[in-house]
Amino acid sequence: MADKKCSELVKAACESRSEDLDTLVALEMEGNEEGHPDLGHLHEYGLSFDYVPGDTFEDQDAGYFRYQISWGGPSEEFRLYADADMDLYRVEFWYLDWFDGASVRIPHRPDERPEWLSYLWELWRDCECLQAEMEKSR
Repeated sequence: MADKKCSELVKAACESRSEDLDTLVALEMEGNEEGHPDLGHLHEYGLSFDYVPGDTFEDQDAGYFRYQISWGGPSEEFRLYADADMDLYRVEFWYLDWFDGASVRIPHRPDERPEWLSYLWELWRDCECLQAEMEKSR
């Protein structure tokens, strides 16, 4: 694995994280309180959810919401770009390792996006997490 570039690993990593989230969202929607034996509960999955303002990093024009799954080497995160009405206009999964990184796009339109993405986005929108994270970043 150490010899492979992020561009060779990003698709499989995205599929694996998406499968995890599919599983956790399905359990949540069923009202399962025990969680998954390996993944835990949906609210325990991932490390953080925050807002990264535009121009935080070099060559980054637009701000985005970051759902960080893992950190270190490698790091995995979903970047969710939304307009002023909090409608998604782009979603990316990033796989990042030391001095290397690659991304894949995830369908963002409501009729195309994965169920886990619809569920989480509406949850974050309804609980006003999106606005709160934007405020914290200012």
